[in-house]
Amino acid sequence: MDLTNAPIVIQPPVVALDLGKKRVGVAISDKLLISITRLRALTRTNWKQLLTDVDDLVRHYDAQTVVIGLPLQMNGSDGDAALEARKVALKFARSLNVPVYLQDERLSSVEAEQNLRLQGYKREQVSAHVDSEAAAVILGDFLGSDQDRTLVSRT
Repeated sequence: MDLTNAPIVIQPPVVALDLGKKRVGVAISDKLLISITRLRALTRTNWKQLLTDVDDLVRHYDAQTVVIGLPLQMNGSDGDAALEARKVALKFARSLNVPVYLQDERLSSVEAEQNLRLQGYKREQVSAHVDSEAAAVILGDFLGSDQDRTLVSRT
């Protein structure tokens, strides 16, 4: 997979995905890249349905960029989850008509749980929202710095 780090101007709105085995968290930026909104998590069943669901989101929100969380290990290396995220990102890059980026997401789920608790969610409510809150954290990191973003090449 050919990955290139490139300082490119990001075209909004941006959809962010936090890939999970059962659910995919989703968040979107506004057109000015100022605010981030959590959306309902997608149920992950198979590749075809996931592609359809994400393509529908891209079209509905007129998203110009997709960001996928890259779950690197704490030492920065790829584990099984990161390798899977890279494969999915490459499939999206080949299937969608928008640029697809990977964003380091280490500790995003921990931060997401903390954010939700600070917002007043009870422990049993956190699990229903944590995936999309993690996507919002990933999107915030993506928009805040270009150091950990990687453009996924279609080739």
